[in-house]
Parts: sequence; structure tokens; C-alpha cells
Amino acid sequence: MKYLLAPVCAALALAASPASAENEAGDVQFKLVMTGVLPDGEIDQLNVDLVGLPAGTDTAANDNYVPTIAIEYFVSENFSIETIAGTTQHDVDAVSGFAPGTELVSDALLLPATVTAKAHLDAGPVKPYIGAGAAYFIWLKDDPGAATVPLGVTETNLSDEFGFVLQAGFDVPLGDGGFGLTVDAKRYFINTTAQWFAGNTLVIETEHNLDPWVLSAGVAYRF
Repeated sequence: MKYLLAPVCAALALAASPASAENEAGDVQFKLVMTGVLPDGEIDQLNVDLVGLPAGTDTAANDNYVPTIAIEYFVSENFSIETIAGTTQHDVDAVSGFAPGTELVSDALLLPATVTAKAHLDAGPVKPYIGAGAAYFIWLKDDPGAATVPLGVTETNLSDEFGFVLQAGFDVPLGDGGFGLTVDAKRYFINTTAQWFAGNTLVIETEHNLDPWVLSAGVAYRF
């Protein structure tokens, strides 16, 4: 993990140099972007198995693409705090053990509450940044997959979890009116525990690595 954190530390040190005069304390920037959420979803650990899962069973969560809003506040010329707003929906399917594509969790709706601190650098017309922060993944909905209902599963639960996130990207101002383009990449490090119930009985419990890449591009307005 130290190799992932090293670039963040280096960028924070570089941010001590003066940034562009366009960056002013108290500025607010809104971003409207199209976001790709690319999770992993593999099984990290099997805690409960009353049904006898096939040997080598593993899973993956599908990618999804959604519009997202980001709101950023500049604490100083080269330091800002950012949060995002949006939800994304995923299925969890088998990739081994069962026939590939066997649906185990359906329409899981995720709210990835995220706050990051960002250091901004000056590279002429392009304004790169790097940052890090915390995230809390909240599952607003999670239904049993189509393949589990015939087996007697009546409820599925994905646990809400804390994690952290690394971030990098750049903004490109378009003239002096506050408008611009933005490109952003985040890597989350976060897990979830999945539970399948038959009535009141917990029949399967697995821990999953989510660790999604979240890639965004769109427009920004700063004032």
C-alpha cells in the first residue's frame, strides 16, 4: 500500500509551490460528469455455507455508467475539499463454480458517500490534481438474484462499509468565464459482506473485495 500512497505524499509536497492565480480561496466548483463504476466483487472469504457451494465458486459485480455531480470548495489557492453525489446499480454474478452469468444478487443500489482532499498543481493550461479521502458505501437496495430464488433464498443483504480512496485528475479552464472540462480517476479500497437468508436462517455469508475504479469526465463551472 505504501507504493500507492507515495504519489499522494509527493504531490502534497509539490503543492506548496504557487498554483495558478485563477485558483482563489473560497471558490466553489460544480462538475457534471459521466462516470463509469468498475468494481471487482470477487469472494475474499467464505464464512457460512449451509448449501454446499461448488468448489472454486467466485463472483464479479458488473460495471455501470451513470451521471454524477461533484461539488468542490477551495480552502486555499492550491487545496480543496470535494464530495460527489450519485448512485449506481450493480448485479453480482457467478464467474466460476456455477454457470458464468448466474445471478446471485440483483439490482444492488449503491450510494458511495465520498469526501476527498485535493492538492492542485500548476501545469499551464492544464490544472492537474491528486488527492485522497474517505468513503462510506451505503447499499440502498439489494435483492436476491434470479438464480437464488428457486433455491429458497428470500432475502439478500450487503453490508455498509467504510474505506478509503485515492484520486487523480485534471481540469482544463475554457476562457475566463469559469467554465471548463474535467477528467477524474478514483480507486476505492473497500469491501462488503454478502448474506443470503432462507426465511430467518442465514445460509450463505461471503466477504467480497469491491475495490472499484471510478472514472469520470465532463464539464465544470467555477465561481
